[in-house]
Amino acid sequence: MGRMGREEFAGADKLPLVVVLDNVRSLHNVGSVFRTSDAFRVESVVLCGITATPPSAEIHKTALGAEDVVDWKYYESTMDAIDALRAGGYKVYSIEQCEGSIPLQSFATVPGERYAVVLGNEVKGVQQAVVDVSEGAIEIPQFGTKHSLNVSVTAGMVIWEFARKLGWVK
Repeated sequence: MGRMGREEFAGADKLPLVVVLDNVRSLHNVGSVFRTSDAFRVESVVLCGITATPPSAEIHKTALGAEDVVDWKYYESTMDAIDALRAGGYKVYSIEQCEGSIPLQSFATVPGERYAVVLGNEVKGVQQAVVDVSEGAIEIPQFGTKHSLNVSVTAGMVIWEFARKLGWVK
């Protein structure tokens, strides 16, 4: 099926996107984000606060080894992670429903820019302080009775859309 080995993955070009998990409590969600990040060759995953880190049998259940090939870093504070990402030239966006948020399908990427997206806690979402310092907020329009999606589902949709808009998906 043309799958890459670990060495080939390590040396391959990466989607200029970092996925930041802000206090995500489910290890299965963390594992799923690693697996999706592997599938789209996301640059890295940043784990913050109470978000669990590898090695973990529970993360591995859904990551299926992606946690071993996708670069990741841990920060106790999401704000410290954002500061480091900005210093590295990333544009940081929170994935959150809030006043002034941009629908995902309307968000426009800029060629050559590097992006980071912050996904929040399963109950509380992205911390307000994080939303406040982000370049903006992006939301996924929803039409049912619930106004939230599982964080790993959200990650998949957001990563796909960034891959598409940045020209990785033809």
